[in-house]
Amino acid sequence: MASFIQAAAGKEPCDTVFINARVFCPFTGEWEDNASFGVKDGRIAGFGNYSAGDIINLRGKRVIPGLIDAHVHIESSLLTPAEYARAVIPHGTTTVFADPHEIANVAGTAGLRYMLRQRSEVPLDIRLMLPSCVPATPLDRGGAVLSCHSLAAFVGEEGIAGIGEVMNVPGVLAEDADLFCKIGLSPVVDGHAPLLSGEALCAYIAAGIQSEHECTGAKEAAEKLRRGMYLMLREGSTEKNLAALAAVVTPVTAPRCSFATDDRHADMLAEDGHIDDCIRRAVAAGIEPETAFRMATLSAAERFGLNDRGALSPGRRADFCVLDDAGPCTVTDTYILGVRWTDPGYRLPDVLHVPFSCAPLTEESIAIHGSGMARVVGLVLGQILTRDLSEEVDGAALPDPLRDLLKIVVCDRYRSAGCGVGIVKGFGIRDGAIAASVAHDSHNLIAVGSDDASIIRAAEMVIAADGGMAAVSGDTSAFLPLECGGLMSSLPYDEVAEALRSLEACIRTTGCIENPFMYLSFCALTVIPEIRVTERGVFDVNAFADVPLFSSREK
Repeated sequence: MASFIQAAAGKEPCDTVFINARVFCPFTGEWEDNASFGVKDGRIAGFGNYSAGDIINLRGKRVIPGLIDAHVHIESSLLTPAEYARAVIPHGTTTVFADPHEIANVAGTAGLRYMLRQRSEVPLDIRLMLPSCVPATPLDRGGAVLSCHSLAAFVGEEGIAGIGEVMNVPGVLAEDADLFCKIGLSPVVDGHAPLLSGEALCAYIAAGIQSEHECTGAKEAAEKLRRGMYLMLREGSTEKNLAALAAVVTPVTAPRCSFATDDRHADMLAEDGHIDDCIRRAVAAGIEPETAFRMATLSAAERFGLNDRGALSPGRRADFCVLDDAGPCTVTDTYILGVRWTDPGYRLPDVLHVPFSCAPLTEESIAIHGSGMARVVGLVLGQILTRDLSEEVDGAALPDPLRDLLKIVVCDRYRSAGCGVGIVKGFGIRDGAIAASVAHDSHNLIAVGSDDASIIRAAEMVIAADGGMAAVSGDTSAFLPLECGGLMSSLPYDEVAEALRSLEACIRTTGCIENPFMYLSFCALTVIPEIRVTERGVFDVNAFADVPLFSSREK
């Protein structure tokens, strides 16, 4: 420490001095022209005329603090942590707050240990939030149950940042003892309460939950800001909420606002970027560039109580990125602890193998018996919300691609306990099917298609590989293996991105929507309104109960 203070005082040389930079200050929103700053032991020593053996001339380029993703599930990228780091660091990201509840739902504490080991091997600072809801609700049956006692063993370990999103809203309102025990494990607790308002929202916040990333409209976001929540503006592969929330961001609210990608596939990371993409979208939506830069850096750091990053300031980590002059946020170089990041290349990762116990599908096991008015899962494009629709159907005539009424199947991958079957509208598949082992949050086998034979064929590909994503259409098929828990691929990130493109190309020729696998993965998520399908059948989120496929409701 003494050597660092001496360097900051200009009495000892720094390791590196950066000169001729245009540095953004998130504390004031200003740009400091012709700035020079020194780095010692991975931290900013200060600004001024410092000496060092290594002088780097930034030639007037803009410099901003390293970008921070305030809420992400790395598993949703389909990449291992090492490949995820290779994908996002070139875009200026230096820190992410990751909730590993995907792998935890599959493998329990072994999944958490896997992610902790992996984070220690990458330059990206991955801060893990302990999953509060494994399973997502008491009704769900995944591969594990994590109690408060299970999580307490991880508290205080290097890399643990707090408690992950509390999705079990009914449990909070009912004062579930184990859930409240989890909330009490850390002063930092993330939330997940879509569309919650009024007294119920007040009770949820009073329980000690501080943030929200599920807002889909400005009215909802404004209420949650007024009640004291931190707001994370989300932009994932299918959760496209940023533009709708931009109006609530002002110079006053910006310190309480940050960006989150939540669930962003590898192909979107490769094509659009990461938090740099959120900044560009924010500016396009009317947010001032300086405000967006603050949200992506200091605001996110302060939300998690990290005063060692988020700004180029004496004593803080020398995490920053250099921007090109073109556009609001085009990253050319990323520095982590004062060292320019260079791609180390691909290394075959360790994987956590979790075998499938899923029974083979048959036409009888996925048959729909009966006819009449049925509950239908209605997709909402650009959202992970669904609509609870009613359609008159004949079970023997389903799927009915001409009406875009497709069969959706969720099968227990852990116990050979059978399949739940439902109807979904919005995929647009006219000939074929897709299947995957990514089905939030229990990650059972899930499939949707235009005919039983295609559904069974796609599902068999996933089962045979102990996890993956499959698309079939006529004689054409595509497959991406997900060897790591049925969630992440061992392939390099660019190959995963290309495999996703091949999967989508296979099925989109039949009229399917964009990003079908991400939409499919959320069709089983029981904590997002309005209606879902699980291995048990149809689930009404608002009623928080399993319900019959056929109902007496009017259309």
